[in-house]
Amino acid sequence: MNVVVVESPAKAKTINKYLGDGYTVLASYGHVRDLPAKDGSVRPEEDFAMSWEVEDRAEKRVRDIVHALKGAETLFLATDPDREGEAISWHLARVLEERKALKGIPVKRVVFNEVTKSAVTEAFKNARALNDELVDAYMARRALDYLVGFTLSPVLWRKLPGSRSAGRVQSVALRLICEREAEIEVFRPREYWSVESTFKTGPGATFSARLTHLDGRKLDRFDLANEAAAKAAVAAVTAEPGYAVAKLEHRQVRRHPQPPFTTSTLQQEASRKLGFSASRTMQVAQRLYEGIDLGGEAVGLITYMRTDGVALSNDAITAARRLIGRDYGEKYVPAAPRQYKAVAKNAQEAHEAIRPTDVLRLPSQVAGALDADQLRLYELIWKRTVACQMESAVLDQVVVDINGASGRVTFRATGSVVRFDGFLRLYQEGRDDEADDEENRRLPPLTEREALSRLDVRPEQHFTEPPPRYTEASLVKKLEELGIGRPSTYASIIQVLQDREYVTLEKKRFQPQDRGRLVTAFLENFFERYVQYSFTADLENLLDEISGGRADWKQVLREFWDHFSLAIAGTKDLTISQVLEALDTELGPHFFPEDGSGKDARLCPSCGQGRLSLKLGKFGAFIGCSNYPECRFTRPLAVEQGQGDSEAASNGDTGPRALGTDPVTSLPVSVRKGPYGSYIQLGEGDNGEKPKRVSLPKGMKPQDVALDTALGLLALPRDIGSHPETGEMIVAGIGRFGPYIKLGKTFKSLAADDDVLTIGINRAVSLLAEPAKGGRAAPTPLKTLGAHPADQAPIQVFKGRYGPYVAHDGVYATLPKGADPESFTLEQALELLAAQKAKPKAGKGRAGTKAAPKKAAAKAKAEPAAEGTAARKTAAKKAPAAKPAAKKTAAKKAPATKKAASA
Repeated sequence: MNVVVVESPAKAKTINKYLGDGYTVLASYGHVRDLPAKDGSVRPEEDFAMSWEVEDRAEKRVRDIVHALKGAETLFLATDPDREGEAISWHLARVLEERKALKGIPVKRVVFNEVTKSAVTEAFKNARALNDELVDAYMARRALDYLVGFTLSPVLWRKLPGSRSAGRVQSVALRLICEREAEIEVFRPREYWSVESTFKTGPGATFSARLTHLDGRKLDRFDLANEAAAKAAVAAVTAEPGYAVAKLEHRQVRRHPQPPFTTSTLQQEASRKLGFSASRTMQVAQRLYEGIDLGGEAVGLITYMRTDGVALSNDAITAARRLIGRDYGEKYVPAAPRQYKAVAKNAQEAHEAIRPTDVLRLPSQVAGALDADQLRLYELIWKRTVACQMESAVLDQVVVDINGASGRVTFRATGSVVRFDGFLRLYQEGRDDEADDEENRRLPPLTEREALSRLDVRPEQHFTEPPPRYTEASLVKKLEELGIGRPSTYASIIQVLQDREYVTLEKKRFQPQDRGRLVTAFLENFFERYVQYSFTADLENLLDEISGGRADWKQVLREFWDHFSLAIAGTKDLTISQVLEALDTELGPHFFPEDGSGKDARLCPSCGQGRLSLKLGKFGAFIGCSNYPECRFTRPLAVEQGQGDSEAASNGDTGPRALGTDPVTSLPVSVRKGPYGSYIQLGEGDNGEKPKRVSLPKGMKPQDVALDTALGLLALPRDIGSHPETGEMIVAGIGRFGPYIKLGKTFKSLAADDDVLTIGINRAVSLLAEPAKGGRAAPTPLKTLGAHPADQAPIQVFKGRYGPYVAHDGVYATLPKGADPESFTLEQALELLAAQKAKPKAGKGRAGTKAAPKKAAAKAKAEPAAEGTAARKTAAKKAPAAKPAAKKTAAKKAPATKKAASA
């Protein structure tokens, strides 16, 4: 018996069918061990010795493999065919050696680029040894990432409270996003105008052209700088007595298809065309690679999806050309096959491009076996692969110059006509910029000196636009262009930036959060070298040199650590005030933008004398007044609404904003965002006292709050009126569980459409009269078996958490295992209920008869708890009931209970 280890259970199932008897295929579920997340896992002082630890979740997988190896002939390690897959195999081999599970069993490495029967069987015929160079490159990358993360992140925590983490590639990607945002903020739009006209030919065809020359001089973009200049140009155009074609240029161009997909281009195109995130693209592609059930057999539909290569196998090219000739015609088949080559950073890792394992397997043929996302991605890969082997498209491009009779003005029209669609019949690459392309306009047939009629003249105002924020597609493209990271890591990098709340994805574009900008500014000021694009790219090249056997991995680590450790040591004596001064200088224009009024953006709005600047507190950075403690004005670290990016401000998530002044106390009123949601604050607090605050009711957006609303919330609780029967005052307020009304000791939560500020006496009385809601809704019986002979009350069958049961007058009895609720009889139910009733009553678990404690619990739950006092007292009294639980379970549950109690 031979043992085969792959990464995923889906792949294991597929390969097991291909290999048949004589092979046991198991899944490792990815890595079986990793560096422990603590100091000392990588030790530079011991020549970069590394401590590895089998993860808890992997322990059972390792034991299963150890058990399967007893009596085995050979161990085949068939993990993914990349650097990471090689590392997984290496780790597994080392763990099995340490556990003495191999005992002379030979270990062989098997790699295949596609999960098909022919590819798998061929790979097993060509098994090899583990590749030490690939493993060394993995070790170097893992050590670098660990050393940067576990050395730099603590510096961030100490010097910049509130920061989450820093990473070797993550921080550079964040810098790209932050720099683009800075470009947008300093951008100042510039006005310019253009003039277009519609012309008509003799046969009546019309087309548009743009003014390019005025008074014999070519117009630059900003020559028509304002409306007056545009109107003067229009006057010159309309003064011309006639127009004719002055020059006509035709040229034929060939447009070639794009290469088949790599990991990076697949992520970009799936983002543009399908709206997939990078991580979603990789998840769906993984499933297509591992195998889909087609007619009872699991088949891998695409080749390996982590690749930098654009080459296709000869078999794939031949099949694609055969399909093109069959389905589209021989004129769509190029005379010679198209060969694509990329500059492979490492020949040992240069895999084939991402393609269907069989191009003759059309998307329509597998649609029934795929979900919507799988089908869309498979179709995208299939079309790109087939199109890359199709004939080029042929286009006629036309440039027409149109002169006025006097020669003062010239218009130009451009367009193109597709003479042969070629690959465009099947596929056209998506674009980040979906702006109209003038060259794609179709022009009517024209001849030189042909007279034309001018129909209208249209002056149009334009403004220059800032560079766009990065989309996932454009960010991945930029990272790849700079040589930063590897395509297989881009999805996880982008996800980490969002998880750390360094960036958000707004309208499919990345927008840096202030926390992310702080981290970037800190790293640029104190660790500039390590967030330089060239430095990070050079490290990637060194890793490729290691995997190619051209560099020693430990020497690379030594050279890196010598400089990096000195940079870390240089921050030892760095004070918080020095950090603040640097960040305040760097980010001041962002947090205190000038609004054009001439008013000092840093002037404290509370005392009118202090200067606002960045401060650091226990929970992170904020903006505060320099007159502290005399002035306690603070606001979260964010651009105030009305400043900076209007789109961000419209989200209502840009921090505090002043609403006005309370006429009674003359204190400023503001709406702010705290860790538990948005709230209204009155003043800044005096003599160390906290200012008055009130939370916004659920559903009320911070950007919609006006001064009168805020004052009303601050005035809560308010008297609504006297109850007509008791004469007691009904009060409205906001408690820890939201808006409520109160009559004496009775609380009632307000409904979603009730406004705590405007609810009147009639609605309040009506709400108080409604019965209390508590517990779960009554279960619906599956069927009624009949009446009980003792009291004629119905006996019913219900579906419960632990299976079907019968119920009668508070007695519940579970049906025997395997019993069918639909065929269960009244006689069987009577027997079951009698046996249940005869059991002695228990103090815990499901009681055999009506249980008073359940009623009490239901009653306690039904009582309103707007202030929470009664509920807490009831919970305190009931606490001992939980004691009988097993000690082990109780110990595990303790943190969750504590969290729930404090929520």
